[in-house]
Amino acid sequence: MSFKRSIAAGLMVFLAICGAMSSARAEPFKIVGFGDSLMAGFGLGPDQGFTDRLQAALGAKGHDVTVANAGVSGDTTSGGLARLDWSVPDGTQLVILELGANDMLRGVSPDITKKNLDDMLGGLKERKIAVLLAGMRAAPNLGPDYQNAFDAIFPDLARKYDVALYPFFLDGVAGQPGMQLEDGLHPNPQGVDQIVERILPTVEKAIAAVPGGS
Repeated sequence: MSFKRSIAAGLMVFLAICGAMSSARAEPFKIVGFGDSLMAGFGLGPDQGFTDRLQAALGAKGHDVTVANAGVSGDTTSGGLARLDWSVPDGTQLVILELGANDMLRGVSPDITKKNLDDMLGGLKERKIAVLLAGMRAAPNLGPDYQNAFDAIFPDLARKYDVALYPFFLDGVAGQPGMQLEDGLHPNPQGVDQIVERILPTVEKAIAAVPGGS
């Protein structure tokens, strides 16, 4: 009887371990979209924002993911840095970092913007969270010196931290009235779908590069 009980106990432990492993595998891949109004979904209805549409697009490609929306309208890189730790919870596997547009619109020194993004990337690296850096471009009316300094921030930091880079978050949307809200700054639902379609391959590569990503 003792022998049988030992076998039964061992079987129960084995099944419990298998169940735990199965549960771990069943956990969706956790992404946080961290940014400003472009990430938050300014002016859009339910399920029309970038994070919702990206989650749907990834799901359609067979990825079991959740994409949390940690966008705050009006946020600068200074504001993002101040809230980074509590906006990106433990267990996050990938952050899509999209900040800088409001710095540019306010004429913030590119040196300040770069330092803030550098600190954010350093903090996420310490937490062992992968990053996809979404770049922004300066408006031409700010002058060539500002434009060159600002535009260089994103590829420079992507190289420094060896993170994935999507060069321009508004690629295919900026300057296209049919893709923008009436303010001429934010994407409309069609614009969001355009962004998602264009960034999707980069997101998939970033997921695949994370241990356990699918």
